[in-house]
Amino acid sequence: MTDAVWAAVRPLLPVPAWLEGRGGQPEGYCHRVMLDAVRYLLDNGVKWRALPADFPAWDRVYAFFRRWRLQGLIAEFHHRLRARVRETEGRKAEPTAAIVDSQSLRAADTVAAGSRGWDKGKKVSGRKRHLAVDTAGLLLVVHVTPASVRDRDAAVPVLNRLRELHRKIHSRGPTEAMQAGSSTGPGTFSAWRSRRQTKR
Repeated sequence: MTDAVWAAVRPLLPVPAWLEGRGGQPEGYCHRVMLDAVRYLLDNGVKWRALPADFPAWDRVYAFFRRWRLQGLIAEFHHRLRARVRETEGRKAEPTAAIVDSQSLRAADTVAAGSRGWDKGKKVSGRKRHLAVDTAGLLLVVHVTPASVRDRDAAVPVLNRLRELHRKIHSRGPTEAMQAGSSTGPGTFSAWRSRRQTKR
């Protein structure tokens, strides 16, 4: 990443425990180098072992990514970046509305049979990603299922997670996914929440 990008990203990174006196040891590599390695892998779709020699050893990069993912730091970093982008565009950091949709994608032959399915409507064998985004198209929640899972069934865990992460969201525009999930037609988040509270 460029110096300008790093200057914008660096303040948003989670602070290592050892810098706050909470134990642990300094990491052996700069976060900038590690993030560049992970971005290269994602951008080019290469295997971990195929990382160029310009980056740290692949197992060190993988250990860094795995540790951050397990500790929730990757998600936290993403949330901070999204908030910064929203503020730059003149919006509030926390969204108040979201849109839900899904997309079926063909799976590679290496994808396990147990995690893929057949989408009858799209005629696709693979996986389906169910997304919740804000009105700017920035990702809020993603849930991956076999392509055979219906949108209305996947909407429940997506909306549950959305409510946990973004308490200020109170409305939702009608989408095909929400129409499939509601027997009364296009739904709103408020209506969905009311139905859940009524069932309790």
